[in-house]
Amino acid sequence: MRPVNFNKSPVKKGLQIFGALCFSAVLFYSCGQKTEGTSVASTSEERAAAGDIKIAFVYTDSVINNYDYFKKKSEELTEKGKRFDTDLQSRARGLEQEVATFQQTGGNMTLNQQRAKQEELMQKEQNLYTYRNNLMQELSAEEAKLMNEVYEQVQSYLSEYAKENGIDVILSNTRGGAVWYATESIDVTKGVTEGLNKKFNANPSAVAPAAADTTAKK
Repeated sequence: MRPVNFNKSPVKKGLQIFGALCFSAVLFYSCGQKTEGTSVASTSEERAAAGDIKIAFVYTDSVINNYDYFKKKSEELTEKGKRFDTDLQSRARGLEQEVATFQQTGGNMTLNQQRAKQEELMQKEQNLYTYRNNLMQELSAEEAKLMNEVYEQVQSYLSEYAKENGIDVILSNTRGGAVWYATESIDVTKGVTEGLNKKFNANPSAVAPAAADTTAKK
């Protein structure tokens, strides 16, 4: 009967799952300009007709990696994974000890007792594998939930950022993505990251937390 090892990184910085993230939004805004008491609205449709669309891009992995909320929740998931690993290793050692004891003393049992003990140990091993799989599934679900939360938060903030800065289109620049070249002058990664963190740190409680620990104790 082999020991059970739980050796899964719960987050891996989230980038393997989130690396394919690509969001591009066409955002409309209007700005007021007063000339001799008359307010003239300038819409994105009018600028599009004139060929004057303002475009920017962000390095997606940089925004995600440097988003304080994502870093905080990733660290929490990593610590949770370590606690799960410690628990599983303890259970596995206990089962190994029980197997070793049976091997030493099983000769004093009747044949029926030996068979019953073997079945008991096999069932315990199966239960341990099931418990491990449940923990892995829980971590995976929480990771997916965190990625979804981050996606929605970044997308929402990009809409705000675009309106505040008069940008019509914000593209995601990722390795192997659709943007192969863009001049650095339209790179707004730093501004988006700083604004996103400023908004989160000003009111952390307003951001939905990742899923709580719901693992059933055996």
